[in-house]
Amino acid sequence: MIRFPNKKTKISTEIVTNTIWISTFLAMILSLPPLGLFLGIYFLTGNLIIGAIVGFGVHFVILVFSSKISKFLINIMS
Repeated sequence: MIRFPNKKTKISTEIVTNTIWISTFLAMILSLPPLGLFLGIYFLTGNLIIGAIVGFGVHFVILVFSSKISKFLINIMS
C-alpha cells in the first residue's frame, strides 16, 4: 500500500508563475527551431524525408543541451 504524506507545503504564486514561464520558453526553444527547419527544407526543396531527418536531428541536439538551457533561463528569470 502506498502512503502519501499529509504534509502540505505552501508555494508562492511568484514561484508558480516563474516555473510556468520557464517551461514555456524551454518548450518553444526545443520545438520551434526544428519545426522551422523542417518546414523550410520541405517547402524549399519539396523533400519530406530530408526535412524530417534534419528537423529531428536538430531537435535531439537541442534536447541534449536542455539542462544547460533550463539553468540559463532560471538564472535570467530569477
